[in-house]
Amino acid sequence: MTIASRQLANAIRALAMDAVQAANSGHPGMPMGMADVATELFTKHLKYDPAQPKWADRDRFVLSAGHGSMLIYALLHLTGYARPTIEDIRNFRQLHSPCAGHPENFELPGVEATTGPLGSGLATAVGMAIAERHLNATFGTDLVDHHTWVIAGDGCLMEGINHEAIGLAGHLKLGRLIVLWDDNKITIDGSVSLSSSEDVLARYAATGWHTVSCDGHDPDSINRALEAAKADPRPSIVQCTTVIGYGAPNKQGTSATHGAALGVDEVAAARGHLGWTAEPFVIPEDIKAAWAEAGHRGTALRSAWEARLVASKDRAEFERRMAGALPAGFSLDAYIKELAANPQKVATRKASEMALGPINEQLPETIGGSADLTGSNNTKTKGQAPLTAEDYAGRYIYYGIREFGMGCAMNGLALHGGVIPYGGTFMVFSDYCRPAIRLSALQQQRVVYVMTHDSIGLGEDGPTHQPVEHLMSLRAMPNLDVYRPCDAIETAECWQLALEKADGPSLLALSREGLPQVRTDISENFSAKGAYRLKAAEAARKVVLIASGSEVEIALATAKKLEEAGHGADVVSMPSWERFDAQPESYRDAILPEGALLVSIEAGTTMGWERYVGRKGLRFGVDGFGASAPVKALYDHFGLTADKLAPRIIGALAN
Repeated sequence: MTIASRQLANAIRALAMDAVQAANSGHPGMPMGMADVATELFTKHLKYDPAQPKWADRDRFVLSAGHGSMLIYALLHLTGYARPTIEDIRNFRQLHSPCAGHPENFELPGVEATTGPLGSGLATAVGMAIAERHLNATFGTDLVDHHTWVIAGDGCLMEGINHEAIGLAGHLKLGRLIVLWDDNKITIDGSVSLSSSEDVLARYAATGWHTVSCDGHDPDSINRALEAAKADPRPSIVQCTTVIGYGAPNKQGTSATHGAALGVDEVAAARGHLGWTAEPFVIPEDIKAAWAEAGHRGTALRSAWEARLVASKDRAEFERRMAGALPAGFSLDAYIKELAANPQKVATRKASEMALGPINEQLPETIGGSADLTGSNNTKTKGQAPLTAEDYAGRYIYYGIREFGMGCAMNGLALHGGVIPYGGTFMVFSDYCRPAIRLSALQQQRVVYVMTHDSIGLGEDGPTHQPVEHLMSLRAMPNLDVYRPCDAIETAECWQLALEKADGPSLLALSREGLPQVRTDISENFSAKGAYRLKAAEAARKVVLIASGSEVEIALATAKKLEEAGHGADVVSMPSWERFDAQPESYRDAILPEGALLVSIEAGTTMGWERYVGRKGLRFGVDGFGASAPVKALYDHFGLTADKLAPRIIGALAN
């Protein structure tokens, strides 16, 4: 017996209504409105296999309108994924249920990306589509040949990140990217017309996208539009005209269905209106069987792909990259030995470029980039060809002035698998891509952010470009490893650590100004400990100077003056708070011993350093905005020189 598409879609609507009602929290309107579109996508077009959720050549599906999370939970359950179970869905939005309020990539196989911040999911999908084309160019169509699908709402298309993302996608001609726009003309406040009157399709067309429209409740119309989108060589947006809360007779088409349970009476009315007689959380057997059959569509495709993989000469390399494993023997030891033998004074942004040379030679999976600051961030290495619409095999992306778009695209690259993305901008513009950095951390993705011009040390560009509070705010982010190396050796060590961390992002804060190479001992990766004694006190230890990055040089000069005055001073380089905090208490106590005056020196806000120096320690930094002047003048103006620091420390010792 053939089950009508509308009945299949009503199963989604029922689960969405029931789960949101049980939780008395959630967004039933979007899943109910897009149920018909999602049904056609998952039963006829999407390439997937619930039995193998991580199949490398599956289509990627991103629910950018993550507030409508019950749509993806219903689809995963109905098509046969192991989870969510019906019990998981009963516990929607409850503690320990994988059916969180917004989809989380670490909760359920089949949820490709954490979504919720509107527009971020679509922008992440751009990175997935780039990864697909790059790996296709590298390994061929036999191993990589799939689409990236997105369901997005009006909010996703209004957010500024949408403009960045679609501009990049159009420029790169990502024809395997298809966005299904839920055009229901409703936002939380009410009608879209309250806040917007733009021609969305014209905007997309202007950026190089293919556009097509359909009736989002007519299966034939939907399928014609999806086929047209798949056939066009450009990225596509499909305008799906829908009714939010479709099936709720008294609330459909209004903002009342957007972000609240329908209520017991309206759920009952919707059941009658849709002809749905099953009890809450019960799917009739014939509809359940039809959905399960749809879920098996990809089994043969996946089996055929596996056979091609087994026969491929590239199998081992493809599997290594998709697993996220670094090549056996990857190491920067030889490069670091060369640095130790030939010390040089370079900015750590230059030291990063130098380290990227052997990194990119050893790791063919790295894809670099910059938000229009390649020459300043030093993120491109010799022989790194651009990734373009004409050559997807390239390994360097010119992201343009799109910091947020770059960050989200890098998340998508990492989530897709098979590549390790890194990208650069000025550290002050971490504010522009902070939501993407946060999503990297939340999704536990190996993304490396290269943030240069990391302090007042950038000089004449002045306060607008001098990050004083940024470093500390980034250190506050969970699961983000922030590194601020002091010289070329520490920079290489920090790069190695960033690449070895497969379950979260790293950020390198790098200097514009040249810094002397102060490390001589390369017996181990001392940066791995987060902080270490760079210089031991010569006289009886009275002071421990703790510094990072460009201020380590200043700490060494200050220690020299303290020693000349008879005060023994250790110098501790602290490239990573996160790494140091993870060390055993005994190690931390040995590096920052009680009984010594603990002093922090960093050209940024001093807030936070009290966790290491204590209430009675000294914190030297910049607790206001910077100024426009040459570097040496700025450091003198803010009191960050050995000549100005040493007397203040000696005075504190005397008291």
